[in-house]
Amino acid sequence: MRTSEAINIGSKILRNKNIVSHKIDAEIILSHILKTSREKLLINEQDISHTDLKRFKKIISRRLKKEPIAYILNKKEFRSKDFYVVKNSLIPRPETELLIDPIIKKFKEKRLYFLDVGTGTGCIMLSILNELNNSRGLGIDICNKAISVAKVNLKTMNLNRRASLKCRSIDTIYNKKFDLVVSNPPYVVKREINQLSEDIKKFEPQKALDGGHDGLDVIRKVIYKSKSILKLNGILALEIGSGQNNSVSTILRLNGFREIKKIKDYKDNVRCIFSTLI
Repeated sequence: MRTSEAINIGSKILRNKNIVSHKIDAEIILSHILKTSREKLLINEQDISHTDLKRFKKIISRRLKKEPIAYILNKKEFRSKDFYVVKNSLIPRPETELLIDPIIKKFKEKRLYFLDVGTGTGCIMLSILNELNNSRGLGIDICNKAISVAKVNLKTMNLNRRASLKCRSIDTIYNKKFDLVVSNPPYVVKREINQLSEDIKKFEPQKALDGGHDGLDVIRKVIYKSKSILKLNGILALEIGSGQNNSVSTILRLNGFREIKKIKDYKDNVRCIFSTLI
């Protein structure tokens, strides 16, 4: 069978199960099996071996059950780097990349020491370290399995000398001062988790999604603790959920923070808020 035929078959099977990304998913799966880029796969038509075709159909059957591609292939691209991903860590998302550019711009010529709260795969911390050579980071997460995933990515990117990872809550951080506290915390309202798409609610870790009764429990904690661990003129960078802009702005103001930048996502929702202590 030719590659284009396999893609069409896989795409049709997924489309019949109402998987919106059916064509892209089939292409990504086949390019992974053939160890080539998706672009090269589409340009260079070739024959597929019986073994590879069998593997392709097996993975398509997993995707039929709404299992995310990132967990099936154990990788997800973030800022042009492939990050190791398993079910114990939240899948990196394009929206989270919006946090990175303002940080790179702000600290480009400085020696940055920062804290990444809820590090997950480590995609935020490691992207900053990778792009700012004078930076050092501490990544924390309450999930020990997530820390294990982040350690794999840390080793792969060869950034061990400038970073450390700890399984702990932000409550336990004392006697340290940071130039930056950055976090993509859980911010989904607890009662709304069941309304999420199946690939999220069935497969992604609930701890990394559940923001409590109003979605702001962890955000409040990060804001409150950041008051005592940020250096003078330090920056707090938060990713927030859709519709949380006004509530988070109020919490920041009540805790003595002044907003310095807001960034909207691809759907025109405020997704990131940067602030500093007054």
